[in-house]
Amino acid sequence: MKLSVNGQQYEVDGSSDRPLLWVLRDELGLTGTKFGCGVGICGSCTVHIDGAAARACLTPLSSLAGKQIRTLEGLAETNPDGSIKLHPVQEAFIELQVHQCGYCMSGQMMQAAALLAENPHPSEEEIVTAMDRNLCRCGAYPRIRAAVALAAEKAGV
Repeated sequence: MKLSVNGQQYEVDGSSDRPLLWVLRDELGLTGTKFGCGVGICGSCTVHIDGAAARACLTPLSSLAGKQIRTLEGLAETNPDGSIKLHPVQEAFIELQVHQCGYCMSGQMMQAAALLAENPHPSEEEIVTAMDRNLCRCGAYPRIRAAVALAAEKAGV
């Protein structure tokens, strides 16, 4: 089956209900999407499917025909001169030094980017509600929330 990931087409064996997570990591080498719990609770494997946040560990390949998949590796854009333009979420997470162990951060950033795509000016309560779906073992929640708010500001500039 053809899989569209980060704007590129890939041919993968879609004959099973293998989870997207393992295809991304093991077959396509896109290791920014992390394995956390394997049951869709922690959010470390969050990707975008047609713009919506989804858990790659629970998403079977059979459900992805014709869908656009975006991983952390596809969040930044490449400028015409070849330089990289980080997504406002990536900029904010770096600026506020959100990362501690970093394991959940790709999922946190993908969840935040999906929130801001849907709601460019979220309230603090809306940020908390949206980001509550992703767990952080280090407890960096205050910095995560601050980074999402900063990313909303950056995107609005």
